[in-house]
Amino acid sequence: MKLDKLKNTKRNVIFGIGLKVYQILLPFIFRSIIVYTLSVEYLGLNSLFTSVLQVLNLAELGVGSAMVFSMYKPIAEDNEEKICSLMHLYKLYYRIIGIIILCVGLVITPFVPKLIDGDVPDDMNIYILYLLNLGATVLTYWLFAYRNSILQAYQRQDISSKVTIITDTIKYFLQLIALYVFHNYYYFFIAILLSQVINNILMAFISYKMYPQYNPSGTLSKDEKDTINHRIKDLFTSKLGGVIVNSADTIVISSFLGLEILAIYQNYYYVLNAVMAFVMILNNSVLAGIGNNMITKTIEENYKDFKLFIFIEMWLFGFCICCFSSLFQPFMTLWMGKNLLLSYPIVIMLCFYFMGYEYVMLMSVYKDAAGIWHEDRFRPLISGIANLILNLVLVRYIGLYGIVLSTILSVFLISAPWITKNVFGIIFGKENIWRFIGQIGLYIIVTIFDAICVNFVCLLININGVGGFVIKAVISIILSNLIMFAVFFKHPLFKESIVLVKRMILKRR
Repeated sequence: MKLDKLKNTKRNVIFGIGLKVYQILLPFIFRSIIVYTLSVEYLGLNSLFTSVLQVLNLAELGVGSAMVFSMYKPIAEDNEEKICSLMHLYKLYYRIIGIIILCVGLVITPFVPKLIDGDVPDDMNIYILYLLNLGATVLTYWLFAYRNSILQAYQRQDISSKVTIITDTIKYFLQLIALYVFHNYYYFFIAILLSQVINNILMAFISYKMYPQYNPSGTLSKDEKDTINHRIKDLFTSKLGGVIVNSADTIVISSFLGLEILAIYQNYYYVLNAVMAFVMILNNSVLAGIGNNMITKTIEENYKDFKLFIFIEMWLFGFCICCFSSLFQPFMTLWMGKNLLLSYPIVIMLCFYFMGYEYVMLMSVYKDAAGIWHEDRFRPLISGIANLILNLVLVRYIGLYGIVLSTILSVFLISAPWITKNVFGIIFGKENIWRFIGQIGLYIIVTIFDAICVNFVCLLININGVGGFVIKAVISIILSNLIMFAVFFKHPLFKESIVLVKRMILKRR
């Protein structure tokens, strides 16, 4: 079955964006409901449990990516027997992972209250809430999760988006009933568990209907298993650092600064993460296509595509940073009120974090597509450990500033230069790296200049409320892109990016 990479990318982006818009708006509404009907500490509890379970998910790190990567070649060769054998191994691994997460999760249950500085809401049993979250996590691995691998390998993430919209609708409806009819926060979490069950069953059913020729059966040779296990080990150490970075901040804030500060910080991070999720849609949508190109195209052709991909995403990053720096505080004032605001220097620091994080994720697309996990395996781990150590030291002296600064330093001083060296040293050749660094430097300088100009103009608007926010948003969107256009409209990559966008828009299904 031949892959139509451009068509699949277009379809994945469209449905992925639709899903993310849905997944941003509905939780946004529910976060507001929880704050205004319960208290901000309830949001802190939810964030804490999510981070703890991310740590438990260490058992999965590497399995999904390694299995999907292993399917690229047999799909290109139409080798059904090999794909079925891979699915069988995937099924076995995910059952084992579910058991590991359940056992470890139960062992650490008595220690969960020690992760909270201060009191929890009087009507909440923290153990019950934690166990409900743990149950939902375990079920994601036990219920047909392996069938989703074939959809990912065939670049059909749009199917996952459609199913998730359906199951999330069910979840939010049940959660609304839990809050407004029963006024019960436990039912709120039970709805998460039920929706996860429905999601896994629907995904398995659709995957079977679309690709009935693929079923978990057969075995791989010892050498093939060893190769996959080697990839999993490399990916585990690679992604471990990411989990440390994402979870450590939340857990340290909860342990040292309390649930209220955690909830306020997470409100900002929720907005930041929502935008990151949109960028991740683009990355995930092109990953399988880039992986296929690594097999079928020359190094020169792949490097040309790489430069175009970098240009498009750096333009996107610059636009996002301009909007963050000028709109974050007005938006948070409208949403949560002046009493739940962080200081503006924190906003600027979050913009730098976004820039560094997205650059690393951008480079990781090519790292994952090329399967160079072994060479890159220690980078995220060292960066994550450095972030955790800096967190524990700096939080005692400068509080929340120390948490954010720790992450920025670990990204810019360790992760970003390291992954750049790996990608060019292994994929594109070291001779291209300094020219590329110069291009990235230009993009960063333009972005900072763009953000300063946008903020200067927005500061001249002395209108508060919704009207002021809308005016500043329009200025931020138009002016930031006008400046980018003025700088790059004669650039060859700008012309190529316009051609690519037109192809994606005009290509028939």
